[in-house]
Amino acid sequence: MRVSSSSTLWAEMQRMMTWRCFGWRWAVIEGIIGLGGQNPKPSSVPTQSGACDRRRCLAAPCLTAAASPRSHNLASLSVPLCCCLFNQGSIQLDVDSSNSSPSDAETNVDEENDFQGERIKRRKVEVSETLEVIHGSKTVDANKEEIGLSLESTKPNLCPPHPGFFKGLCMRCGQLEEDDGSGVALGYIHKDLKLLTHEMNRLRGADLKKLLRDKKLILILDLDHTLLNSTRLADVTVDEEYLLKQVDFLQDDPDRSLFKLDKMHMLTKLRPFVRTFLEEANHMFEMYVYTMAERSYALEMARLLDPSNTYFNSKVISQADCTQRHQKGLDVVLGAESVVVILDDTELVWQKHKDNLIVMERYHYFASSCHQFGFNLKSLSQSKKDESDTDGALANILNVLKRVHQMFFDTVLGTDLSSRDVRQMLKTVRQDVLQGCKIAFSRVFPSTARAADQHIWRMAEQLGAICTTDLDSSVTHVVSTDTGTAKARWAVQNEKFLVNPRWLEATNYFWCRQKEDDFGISNLKKTE
Repeated sequence: MRVSSSSTLWAEMQRMMTWRCFGWRWAVIEGIIGLGGQNPKPSSVPTQSGACDRRRCLAAPCLTAAASPRSHNLASLSVPLCCCLFNQGSIQLDVDSSNSSPSDAETNVDEENDFQGERIKRRKVEVSETLEVIHGSKTVDANKEEIGLSLESTKPNLCPPHPGFFKGLCMRCGQLEEDDGSGVALGYIHKDLKLLTHEMNRLRGADLKKLLRDKKLILILDLDHTLLNSTRLADVTVDEEYLLKQVDFLQDDPDRSLFKLDKMHMLTKLRPFVRTFLEEANHMFEMYVYTMAERSYALEMARLLDPSNTYFNSKVISQADCTQRHQKGLDVVLGAESVVVILDDTELVWQKHKDNLIVMERYHYFASSCHQFGFNLKSLSQSKKDESDTDGALANILNVLKRVHQMFFDTVLGTDLSSRDVRQMLKTVRQDVLQGCKIAFSRVFPSTARAADQHIWRMAEQLGAICTTDLDSSVTHVVSTDTGTAKARWAVQNEKFLVNPRWLEATNYFWCRQKEDDFGISNLKKTE
């Protein structure tokens, strides 16, 4: 069989085939791609004994890339064209190449005439499942039964349904995309990639099996106010000018947490403990960045957090990737919802996935951040203070994640991991926080409002507390904003805990009961 290709098309195929370098489970292209002309030889691709001729095989770039030391995970690849498949049937995609050399002109004309005569007779080849490429000392298992590689050359038509589109063409049959609004654009993987729902679900199913086999879950991480805090250089206050000198002095320190980004005209401060957090979380989770910020900013922040590209592997989702305005969703994440944990400081953007969410206390390091959210207090930078490394927000949440992970993979619960749901584990851990506490509220919400509908009431119940409107000896806490109310006085007289609402909020953020003495009411007076 004669194969023709321009160098431009070959380069494009190489780029498409090496998407696997993201280091995470992904099927790049399924279907059939036929080329006309002389196939350029990939450079430095050895011919292996018992394998197809790698010098003519377009699968070679992806298989070769699989052995790259920069790739650290198992990757799933659908091989669109391989010389070892040619005997199963010819494969064809019309290509109009304007880059052929003049010396090939006559040959190309003859070949085109031959191709026109053969086109109707040609059969399509389906690669229905993904090829598992294992890195390191492991090898590619070519056994058809084990890798699920199916060659159905007798089928005259494989689409619809189309699995997805690349640059407007179906990845399997090459048909032009119809703009019917279906499918999900995965711009953070490639700007021209779109997958349809059934293909997304298939990939999620395959990814779930690998995750469970590796004893990992998925962790979605917000950036601003969760892992870091940024401010424009123009917004640096007089009280913060010392930071500009500090960042210049520490610019060669590999452990620094303050960065001046001249091209973006910004200062960025990493949250204390974030590096240890990412390092330890990486053993339990595959991690994504998911932010409502622009892509250029998201990529720069990911570089600061993960300079060696160890944790995220280009899994950086930004505002342009969201499918709903002002909302984040898991529809663009290649992972099952049952294994996803989300860390974000803003609950409102996760309306459809609140059960997956751990709400983080906002990290306000810079003065501009405090002003943005209406706080009139001095920021951490103005006070020349910072969160605790050992007892701050990220350190506490890491303990929660460890417990959730341990519960999910607990062998005592059986061996069927696929039926487990991390959302149930999160609910169980949360309800243990205030187990045994009974809480009454005083002047926290309007007396005419239905108590059970109030956010702080629901928060306390989610933490495992029992909430009540009546006072009796079983009440352990009174949450109030004023010591002068009857319930507040009763709490003092009966030696019950009298705390302000911030106690519940802090307990909710840290997922552990906070010391009541740290949350007293400022105008507390001794009763007569």
